[in-house]
Amino acid sequence: MTGTLVLAGTPIGDVADAPPRLAAELAAAEVIAAEDTRRLRRLTQALGVRTTGRVVSYNEVNESARTPDLVEALVGGARVLLVTDAGMPSVSDPGYRLVAAAVEKDVKVTAVPGPSAVLTALAVSGLPVDRFCFEGFPPRKTGERLSRLREVAGERRTLVYFEAPHRLDDTLAAMAEVFGADRRAAVCRELTKTYEEVRRGPLAELAAWAAEGVRGEITIVVEGAPDRPEEVDAAELVRRVRVREEAGERRKEAIAAVAAETGLPKRDVFDAVVAAKNAAQRD
Repeated sequence: MTGTLVLAGTPIGDVADAPPRLAAELAAAEVIAAEDTRRLRRLTQALGVRTTGRVVSYNEVNESARTPDLVEALVGGARVLLVTDAGMPSVSDPGYRLVAAAVEKDVKVTAVPGPSAVLTALAVSGLPVDRFCFEGFPPRKTGERLSRLREVAGERRTLVYFEAPHRLDDTLAAMAEVFGADRRAAVCRELTKTYEEVRRGPLAELAAWAAEGVRGEITIVVEGAPDRPEEVDAAELVRRVRVREEAGERRKEAIAAVAAETGLPKRDVFDAVVAAKNAAQRD
C-alpha cells in the first residue's frame, strides 16, 4: 500500500496556536519535509515533541529536485509530513509540486488544518469577507507589478496579498495608482505576534505611512472595486486619464484603469477622452 502525504499547518506567530494534531503528526511521521529545518527544530522544542522520522529540507530552491525522492517514499508506504515556516503548505509556500505529484501516483493526501495569515488578515481587516481572492506576492519588478494589478483593478471581490516589508511602500503606491487613492485597505503586520498591528485606511494614506519604513511579516487586504459606478463627469474622466498618461501609462491602459476605479464601462471613458480631444482640435 502507498503511504500518506500530510500537509500540516504551523503557527503564523504564536506557537500556542499550533493545532493539537500537529504534535502527534510530527512524532509519528517517517519523513518530515520542512521548509527550514532550523525552524522545525525550534517548533518541536516549543511543542515538546521528539521526532523519530527522517528530516529533509524542502524549499523553493530544492523543491523540484527533492519532489521525486519524497514521492518515492510515499509510493513505498511512508507517512510524509510537509511543514512550512508558517501557515499552510502550498499557500505561497512550497507544497504544490509535491501534492500534484502525489495525486498523480494515487497517494492519499490529507491535512492538519492550522493558522492562515490570509484568513486571519481578512477577519481583522474590517473589509467585506463574503467573497475574496488571494493574489499571493505581487511581482517585484515595477512594470510587471503594475500590469498584474491592472488585471484585477475591476475585481469586485476583496483582494489579499502577501508582501515583503521592504517593498510594501512601492506596492501600496502602485495599488493607489491602479485601484484608486481612496480605495480602502488594511495592512496587517506581525499577525498573532507580540507587535501585531493592523493599519486601516485609503491606499494613498497607507502608502505614505509605509514610506517611513515597516518591519515584519505583511499581509495586505484591499477592498474590491465598487459595485456601482462612481458619479464622475466627463471632464474628471479625461483628467484622470491624462494624469495616468503623464505618469507613463499608455492611453489604453490608462482608460482601462480609470474605468476599473470608477466602475464605469471602458467605452464611456474612451468616448469622454475622444470627445475632449475633438473639442480641443476644434478650438
